[in-house]
Amino acid sequence: MTAPRTLLIPALLDAHWPLLRWAFESEQWHAVVLDSGEEAEELGLRRLHNDLCYPFILISGQVLAALRSGRYDPDRTGVLISQAGDACRGSCLIRLLRPVLDREGFSQVPLLSLNVRGIERNAALPVTVSMARRAAAAVFWGDTLMLLRNQVRPYELHPGETDALWRRWMDTLSGDLRGDRGLSSRALLRRCREIAAGFRAVPTAVRRVQKVAVVGDIYTKYCRLGNWDLEDYLAEHGCEMAVGGLSWYALYYMDTHLDTDSRLFRLGGRAVMDWFAAVQAQVVSVLREAGFTVPPPYGEMKSQAEGLTPVSCAVGSGWLLTAETAAWVRAGYRKVLGVLPFGCLPGHIYGRGQFALLQRSLPGSLITGVEYDAALRDGTVRTRIQMLLDTRL
Repeated sequence: MTAPRTLLIPALLDAHWPLLRWAFESEQWHAVVLDSGEEAEELGLRRLHNDLCYPFILISGQVLAALRSGRYDPDRTGVLISQAGDACRGSCLIRLLRPVLDREGFSQVPLLSLNVRGIERNAALPVTVSMARRAAAAVFWGDTLMLLRNQVRPYELHPGETDALWRRWMDTLSGDLRGDRGLSSRALLRRCREIAAGFRAVPTAVRRVQKVAVVGDIYTKYCRLGNWDLEDYLAEHGCEMAVGGLSWYALYYMDTHLDTDSRLFRLGGRAVMDWFAAVQAQVVSVLREAGFTVPPPYGEMKSQAEGLTPVSCAVGSGWLLTAETAAWVRAGYRKVLGVLPFGCLPGHIYGRGQFALLQRSLPGSLITGVEYDAALRDGTVRTRIQMLLDTRL
């Protein structure tokens, strides 16, 4: 039996990829999530125009670093690229990255598109029912682990205990996903209850910490490479960091991006969305019953956003950025950090363009935006973050 080929997946979802990667494991492909630091930025800048979006520069640099490392056989390696299919420049990533790989001598490496909008049809990665089931479970379990770790770690009595518990659960859930076990709605929720009970049992101490919510572009919000290790920086400064789960973005995407294909496709997408929303609402209920703070389910969050932002417009993270900001402020995280790539027009319209209105509409909140770009250095960004942390409310 022929060994599977290697499928390289650029970093994007630090809290979810360790689980989500199992959705792409098959007889044809062995999924490997990439992770590299300054080398990725330097490679991307040397091979691309610096006016391209920062996430694209980093993703391209990661791919080039991996292919040049000698660890992977280019003749048996592919690269997975997710594409939203809207006005975000990331939707053009395959068209922009292909010439780069060709010039570098990797023309034999296929670029596979993960999208549901029918773009790049010749390069589309087929999505199977098994893949979708594993991906859905990975999203909900990843959300649960991320939300609970962020809320327990700042108060843990024994340093490192929360991360150790997180790693044990990652191993257990990876086994479930690898073996296609426990992926029904009932089993998925049972795991969430067990995870919540485990994190609730971690010994904690009463400490004064700052609660800071992080919203913004999906890359800079979820990826340490894109936000320059923001999670560690906030932890070092005594903060409890809150980040909205990936399931909210998935529902936002289903709600706003599946309207351009056939009627049958739209009906199928609506059915999947209804199921996904129902499971999310139950996960939210499970975590709240365990005593954790969780944003409202997607439908409720969208209703609360009406009047604050035009929910009819959805490009990039769109109005979800504004909705998450309001949801976290109402949940007690009065300081909000909006993280965006420099030059991301949709992000700036719904981010900086909405922050003043949000602060007027949400008394007692403080919302600060920062931009990540290769032309900036840590000092510029972190000075603005420090100003947010130093301001008393």
